[in-house]
Amino acid sequence: MLIYTHESCLRHDPGPGHPESASRLQAVLETLRGDRFGDAQFRQAPQATREQLARVHDTALIDQVFAAVPGDGYRRLDADTVMSPDSLQAGLRAAGAVIAAVDALVDGESNRAFCAVRPPGHHATRRTAMGFCLFNSVAAGAAHALARGIERVAIVDFDVHHGNGTQDIFYDEARVMYASTHQSPLYPGTGRREETGRGNIVNAPLPPGSGSAPFRQALENIVLPALREFRPGLVMISAGFDAHSLDPLADLHLNAEDYAWATRELVRLAGEFADGRIVSSLEGGYSLNALREATAAHVAALRDGQPLA
Repeated sequence: MLIYTHESCLRHDPGPGHPESASRLQAVLETLRGDRFGDAQFRQAPQATREQLARVHDTALIDQVFAAVPGDGYRRLDADTVMSPDSLQAGLRAAGAVIAAVDALVDGESNRAFCAVRPPGHHATRRTAMGFCLFNSVAAGAAHALARGIERVAIVDFDVHHGNGTQDIFYDEARVMYASTHQSPLYPGTGRREETGRGNIVNAPLPPGSGSAPFRQALENIVLPALREFRPGLVMISAGFDAHSLDPLADLHLNAEDYAWATRELVRLAGEFADGRIVSSLEGGYSLNALREATAAHVAALRDGQPLA
């Protein structure tokens, strides 16, 4: 199994007190570098190129992010999305990690990869950086997969917040299915069941307070049947862990075993249709304890499809 990361992702600093802090990625990396994952192969994430980003973002947005890098201090792109001197590099490496992981799987080097990167990406739309996100890393990876000859790509997003950016980018792209479970109502206010694109958008909103049973039912009854009908050649995961019961920014009540179960189901589906190929990338998650637990559960299940011992 491959794990992509880069030290630049630790240097992105959105400012004191911001929930999307470097400690999030530190907690994830400490978990992945433990004995349980001693067989994982770590790789340095390359930078995404402007051409790769332009598959999913307007040139004006790319130019805006490149131009917004401060010499020192901070620069806000919106109320929540802040850049520091190292933020551009972090964003380029985060997107580059997912693109490199896609290449590795398409080239047959492995069939599973996890990208331990930040900032997250799934709120970045074609035209707007928002919600802590500069570039949409998973979207860039999916577009790259299409360019590499994969005919159908499925993106499954179990972050507690709806990935409005990914939905926006692929709303009219029938070769990409975007399926999301998320709390609703909650930021960013999108993700209604009626938002279906060209039949390739599948939203399964969950009311505040929902726990394991509604989450699993949404996957079993809505998401997984749609994925099986779609028959993806590659499965991608926007792996946000902020639906965990410990997370301070939302009100769903999942636990580590829920993430392991969901991942095993996706591993099974990828085995049916995609030669087992799955690329997962870190999105949200703002409780360090929850991040450690959920990352261990998710990556263990991603690696071998088995529950935690």
